[in-house]
Amino acid sequence: MDAISILSALAEPTRLAALRLVWDGREHCVCELMRSLGVTQSRMSRHMAVLKMAGLVVDRRDAQWVRYRRAPDLPREIVSLVDAALALPQSRERRAA
Repeated sequence: MDAISILSALAEPTRLAALRLVWDGREHCVCELMRSLGVTQSRMSRHMAVLKMAGLVVDRRDAQWVRYRRAPDLPREIVSLVDAALALPQSRERRAA
């Protein structure tokens, strides 16, 4: 977990929107994230892989789908950083989706 990976992961609108959904601590299926964000399965999986590599989410395979949730035990500074990013106004494109 390093600053560049985390900031890069947060800098993309679809990833930020996905993180907004999983930040509640519950598990979310890729299928749910796809529907909510209007993206394909392959695109959603790529975005979630970036968030996982940054250490922000963890995954669990459930039959044919993968479920994601907020990574447990994140350092307080990382949680504060993500909370601040999620508090920023959403882009017009994401609100319309």
